[in-house]
Amino acid sequence: MTRQNALIEAIRIVAVVVIALTIGFVITAIVSKEPVQAYTALLTGPLPRISFENGFEIKNINRFGNWMEESTTLILLGLAVSLVFKARQFSLGAEGQMLLGALATTVVALHISAPFPLHLILALLAAMVVGFLWGLIPGMLKAYLSVDEIVSTLMLNVIALQIFDLLLFNWLRDPTAGFIVTPLFPQSVLLPQMIPGTRVSLMSVLMLVAVVVVWFVMARTPFGFELKMLGANRKFAEYGGINTKRVIALSMAVSGILAGLAGAHLSLGLLKRLTINLSPGLGFEGIVVALLARNDPRLVLVAGLFYGYLRTGAQIMERSSDVTREVVLIIQAIIILLITAEQLFPRFQQWWRARRSSEVAIERG
Repeated sequence: MTRQNALIEAIRIVAVVVIALTIGFVITAIVSKEPVQAYTALLTGPLPRISFENGFEIKNINRFGNWMEESTTLILLGLAVSLVFKARQFSLGAEGQMLLGALATTVVALHISAPFPLHLILALLAAMVVGFLWGLIPGMLKAYLSVDEIVSTLMLNVIALQIFDLLLFNWLRDPTAGFIVTPLFPQSVLLPQMIPGTRVSLMSVLMLVAVVVVWFVMARTPFGFELKMLGANRKFAEYGGINTKRVIALSMAVSGILAGLAGAHLSLGLLKRLTINLSPGLGFEGIVVALLARNDPRLVLVAGLFYGYLRTGAQIMERSSDVTREVVLIIQAIIILLITAEQLFPRFQQWWRARRSSEVAIERG
């Protein structure tokens, strides 16, 4: 992408965000008695506030922490999806891989005794291995049996959910708790806290490492080149000697590693135990992040932070104003739809040029 094209793309994204936020404010003004206050909560709620009333003090650090916690999980899921999308496969399996990754960390946390950091490393490896294997299943089915990956990953999500519920309910749950939940994990397996007063953990650092690693794999390794060739044209890739079946299977399996780490973040970093109904639908949010980032790992970081900010702001807006959750979801959806509408500005430019041409023709005629 040339510098001029990059500048045009940046202007397009900023303009679309402004238009989307304006439409969101109009909707808020229609349904809210205090639209300015409600929308301010959406746009500024996740930010910490600096106070000098009693000396230097940072307030609302927990809201900032919520933003970082949301974003960390979303970025890992976005990286997982972008790997598969780069190969022009359409896997929906991040949800199941995330669930089983969290389940694997729970088994290690509760049934293996080891000192820190060995215990944590074993739990993270378990999440990565289980995610890899669960992603390899639809990859092998697509590569060698031509099974549609959308169907197989959706069905595997259902199986993963049933395995999750079965083990949690019958084997891992705490019988003394008043709801379906595991005992709290031992301290030796928990992700170390990075920011006091929040649940921002070491996983945020590992997430940044994952962004760099995925970018390096895509941009600087033979496997990344094979991914691009497969995504561009499978027949051409095969003609060039690329084993496309292996690339398809590995792309889905490697994406499972990242989704498994997202599950580990939920269990070892945020909840510190496992609960029933673990963030339902969160795995599919990775698709939104990957689409926003155009499958570029560097932009996945930006898109994940943006989408996490939007989700956190929406939750604060819902709690601190008279705007209902349904309206918040509508606003959120409009913003995402407009940003991902690649043809919005090109169509507008074509219409504007056609109109200008007709006006010039009339003036000359």
